[in-house]
Amino acid sequence: MTGRSEAVTVAPPARVLVLEREYDAPRSLVFKVWTDASHLARWWGPKGFAVLSWKADARPGGRFRFGMRSPEGTEHWAHGVYREVVPPARLVFTTAWENPDGSPKHETVVTITFSESGSEPGQKTKLHFHQAIFDSETARDLHRGGWDSTFDNLAGYLAAL
Repeated sequence: MTGRSEAVTVAPPARVLVLEREYDAPRSLVFKVWTDASHLARWWGPKGFAVLSWKADARPGGRFRFGMRSPEGTEHWAHGVYREVVPPARLVFTTAWENPDGSPKHETVVTITFSESGSEPGQKTKLHFHQAIFDSETARDLHRGGWDSTFDNLAGYLAAL
């Protein structure tokens, strides 16, 4: 026994968002559309939102920034840093919405794993999405609605490719 202890941070379950989806597309393609800005600009955001800009440098330490406009005309900007990029299996990045002056709001960490699913290898992808730690349950719930709609957009985009 060393006598040392390690601090472990555990996210309160009430402030963690976990979602799963299955897509009718190969894992390599699903991973690519999550990491290539030209693809992200075509499906990103909840239904009815318009992408204003999407820039991504999908490598560990690389940054991304995007902007969207809501149907009511409100602009929303966010940015983050890629922590892990493991094609085609795993993507980890920070993300924070921006205040009007560009300063970051509360930062969360998103972890996405991509695995093959279905009876025929390479035909379907299971996406496991984890985002934490939100500053409130309300923020988590608002993000759940946004991500659900965004994931629907992704399914439509993949079907059209």
